[in-house]
Amino acid sequence: FHALPPVHLPISEREPHRNCNKRFCANVGKEFGFTSNGFSIFLNRNKTDEIQSQNKTLSLLKIKHGDMLFLYPSGSPGPSGETMDVATTHSSSLPSSSSSMMSRSHSAPHIPEDEIDQYLAKQEGKIYRNKDPQLCRHGSMGKCVHCVPLEPFDEEYLSHLDPPVKHMSFHAYIRKLTGGADKGKFVALENISCKIKSGCEGHPPWPEGICTKCQPSAITLNRQKYRHIDNIMFENHTIADRFLDFWRKTGSQRMGYLYGRYTEHKDIPLAIRAEVAAIYEPPQIATQNSLELVEDPKAAAVEEIAAKLGLRKVGWIFTDLLSEDTRIGTVKYTRNKDSYFLSAEECITAGHFQNQQSNPCRLSPDGHFGSKFITVAATGGPDNQVHFEGYQVSNQCMALVRDECLLPCRDAPELGYAKESSTEQYVPDVFYKDKDKFGNDITYLARPLPVEYLIIDITTTFPKDPQYTFCSTQRFPIENRDILGETQDFHSLATYLSQCTSTVFLDIVSDFHLLIFLVTNEVMPLRDSIGLLLDAVKTKDEELAQTWKKSEQWATIEQLCSTEGGQPSGPQEFGAMGGGPSTPASSSAMWSCLHCTFMNQPGTELCEMCSLPRG
Repeated sequence: FHALPPVHLPISEREPHRNCNKRFCANVGKEFGFTSNGFSIFLNRNKTDEIQSQNKTLSLLKIKHGDMLFLYPSGSPGPSGETMDVATTHSSSLPSSSSSMMSRSHSAPHIPEDEIDQYLAKQEGKIYRNKDPQLCRHGSMGKCVHCVPLEPFDEEYLSHLDPPVKHMSFHAYIRKLTGGADKGKFVALENISCKIKSGCEGHPPWPEGICTKCQPSAITLNRQKYRHIDNIMFENHTIADRFLDFWRKTGSQRMGYLYGRYTEHKDIPLAIRAEVAAIYEPPQIATQNSLELVEDPKAAAVEEIAAKLGLRKVGWIFTDLLSEDTRIGTVKYTRNKDSYFLSAEECITAGHFQNQQSNPCRLSPDGHFGSKFITVAATGGPDNQVHFEGYQVSNQCMALVRDECLLPCRDAPELGYAKESSTEQYVPDVFYKDKDKFGNDITYLARPLPVEYLIIDITTTFPKDPQYTFCSTQRFPIENRDILGETQDFHSLATYLSQCTSTVFLDIVSDFHLLIFLVTNEVMPLRDSIGLLLDAVKTKDEELAQTWKKSEQWATIEQLCSTEGGQPSGPQEFGAMGGGPSTPASSSAMWSCLHCTFMNQPGTELCEMCSLPRG
């Protein structure tokens, strides 16, 4: 719609009274190019009190000089462009969100946002307060400055929460931008670019030439006022404990991808929580001091399984643990304010992952802005116990990583380094501000750069009442742990099924790592036929799981377990197949102590660490 400026139309009081209104409407139609039935005139902005009668005089309609009337096209427009223009007040009558969207619809692509974003966009977000018995002097129906609802971005309110909140939620930040008189009509969340703009023809390409039109702006690093994720919650301790088992048994560090969902975090206005339901460990080369990811042939299959289970990749987790006293199980407290919280390499890796998992956003001309992808570090805390610390890197860090402008320092993990321009790449100047010994703000060139300017911390929690997306009580071996002697094959599947005492088939197959094995094993992959089982696990439908159990695929799995697992044939030997007695695990493999999780050599009945029986 195109808004027209106000038009002044004279009213002649000497005209015959019976023709005044008719003549006035004709003048309006002539002025705007409408026929007599192509528009409607209202006394009010909200399309009420329409001027309909042609016989009444303007004085009877209480219209006088200086009054403002509102013109809208009629529902049945006339020929040839009678709906071409709308009065200025038309846009004002639309909801604020619609007005804002219309002004950007020509530049921003229509990309569907995440479900949680769509839900929070519809919420009011106000912070309601009760009547203060000491300061409020009004009745029960009144409001004053002491009890009026606060905006979700109120910094004073956020700072007084327990614990205090340093970063408002992203949706609260959007409300702050879209508030005010213009309702955010011209708000656009621009992504930072560190590259030279293409298409500039006034000079030779870099390095022979550059101009102010194509040169990217310098970047001054600032503390980001908002964060896309406000809380991280693991559904239960078992998820984290199984991940830490690799470090406990080998002393090497470990990395995994977090799979879960985004939900509303009600402790902070308009906030988002990342709930972790499972951890997938990709192929990697791990030592006590390093991690190296290798190509994962199962990555696409894992993503497909997670999507069918209603999950998505929400982040990544890594360990940085050094044992302090093995007798009491303490670890060293290495990451603190005197050293670093995330190293430059970890910030660059987090920025890479966040760029891969960008956040769809309707207010960005590019259709995406920032990321919800989280980083969790399992490291030693002040009490020398394992703590889980959550982080994200800022949008400025994402831009520096995406455009390959940020490097780590070899001898100082807490420092990054902004690249210098070369003949192959132009890099804009990057600055940060700090205080000198006299308390003055000084601007420094980011060579080197303290990475705390790039980090946003996120609270990581475990619920008081554990939740279980996957309710299996037994532990199927985790993928890519061959170094521990834990392999995913039909022998381990037969052992797993024989140990299951539950007669509920859904409880037995409700294991993320088991489902991955059923889909990705080389002997009999079930990628095309496991959809029904995944639906049963997602909806916790035992009847649906029993239907899949009767399929030919599961019968073949049973037969393979009987032959390759080295177990006596017949379904009665497997708890998952007939609910009968289970057979003990093979004694020719390493076994994990149920009490201290130490990996013992085969053929032993007592744990070498705690001397307790194998059980």
